[in-house]
Amino acid sequence: MATFEGIQSTEAPQPMAAEKNTSRLFFVDHLRAGLVILVVLHHVAIVYGAGAPFYYVEPPFTDPLAFIILLAFALFNQAWFMGALYLIAGYFTPGSFDRKGSGTFIKGRLIRLGIPLIIWIFILSPISSIGYWQMPAELTGITNPLSWQAYPFLLGLGVAWFLALLLIFNFGYAVWRWLTRNRTTSSTGESSTPTYLGIGIFILSLAVVTYLLRIIIPIGKEVLDFPTLGYLPQYLGLFVVGIVAYRRNWFRTTPGSMGVVGFVTALLATVLLFPLATSGRLFSLGFTDPADFIFVGNGNWQSAVYALWDSIFAVGMCLAAITFFRRFFNKESGFGRFLSQQSYAVYVIHVPIVVFIGIAMKGVQLPALLKFGIAAVIAVPICFALAFILRKIPGVSRIL
Repeated sequence: MATFEGIQSTEAPQPMAAEKNTSRLFFVDHLRAGLVILVVLHHVAIVYGAGAPFYYVEPPFTDPLAFIILLAFALFNQAWFMGALYLIAGYFTPGSFDRKGSGTFIKGRLIRLGIPLIIWIFILSPISSIGYWQMPAELTGITNPLSWQAYPFLLGLGVAWFLALLLIFNFGYAVWRWLTRNRTTSSTGESSTPTYLGIGIFILSLAVVTYLLRIIIPIGKEVLDFPTLGYLPQYLGLFVVGIVAYRRNWFRTTPGSMGVVGFVTALLATVLLFPLATSGRLFSLGFTDPADFIFVGNGNWQSAVYALWDSIFAVGMCLAAITFFRRFFNKESGFGRFLSQQSYAVYVIHVPIVVFIGIAMKGVQLPALLKFGIAAVIAVPICFALAFILRKIPGVSRIL
């Protein structure tokens, strides 16, 4: 997979380029917490009309404007936020491996990723699945009451697919380090900047590979219980970029102007390519029903345009987010530390919380967008509060 290598940027590195690679990156902690909050909001949007399968959704979807807004919100999120989390995970992987060695590294990943994965599959997934029985039978096809006999059918990866895939990536990294006899360790701390040529090559490569994969695995098609393998090239590609970014100190040295360019490029791609992919026409959002989507894969020309759009959008937003948070949120604060410390636990536990908030608000007669806003304002604080309480249990903070 191509990385951001190429001709060096003509801009001088910022003063922080001289900082040690081992000093705390508070802006990355804050960015990761912000991405997790976005994940929570993403699933709240699905409850109220984003047109995607979930443990609980609230029909009927009778507001076309709400449908378009929430669906677009979900598609924009899906285009980059999980890839950004893999980018951050990749960034911290080499340093962890260097400090701990292969055995301790693998053991730590099995604890931090494997245990929450098991808990999700066997406990949180069945709890979240209670939401299926709270929806109309004509929507779910479920006519029997909920009972223990249904338990085996309620097991699944759910949002823990992220943990499972990250565990696979980490095993792959450990194998690669073994095969290369740890030759990369000597380059730790090298300082450089990514280049526009390298970024462009990466984006085009990512778009082509993504388009080809989606001929076989369209967006939304589950494979081995993984719901979004149509984005696998992005996830793996950004994880690898994160590894390279650590070795070359890119999170510290990427010029702020490159973040601005990334954001503007993502915006222009959205204006030009997103409507073309989703509706077949420029400057139009003509999709009306998820069943009619043809941009999700299967070799359609619109799928090629969509793959190009979400590749540009993902890379542009990652550049923008990293440089933005580095400039404005690179100081330690009590609130920021709290959000950062709870963010991983929030990711693991948030789905059943969102489901039960949706069920509790089922009888509230309000427009979908307003209910989305109210549920979001309720869900995010509750998720962080419960995560805080959960991590106070002895031994839990070692895992979450």
